[in-house]
Amino acid sequence: MLLTTHFQFNLIIYSFLSGILIGVLFDIYRIIRGFENPNKILTFIEDILFWILAAIIIFIFLFYTIKAYLSSYIYLFIILGLYIYLRLLSKPFISIEYKFLVSIGKVLRVLLNILFYPFQLFADKL
Repeated sequence: MLLTTHFQFNLIIYSFLSGILIGVLFDIYRIIRGFENPNKILTFIEDILFWILAAIIIFIFLFYTIKAYLSSYIYLFIILGLYIYLRLLSKPFISIEYKFLVSIGKVLRVLLNILFYPFQLFADKL
């Protein structure tokens, strides 16, 4: 099947972006899971579930962008995008995301305190 140059360029760009997307999802997963894992069986199950979810998300992404056209060089560019992301962008992304999640946690804690303050006053009166 002959592909146009524009479609081949889109194949390369979107497969590279899907590799970066896998890296972003992996960093989000690492922050949610935590960096210490005492239970090896639970970690194994979580990892399997993550990779299944990541495969589904990447397939849907590739389906909507390049009609799920898969060949060997698509996999090569996915791996290249993932490698470049993990080497160059992973550490800054993790630190920024960690600070973002901490600040979101503080905001949620303050909002919950504000929302439950009338109930605390009522409970103290009893």
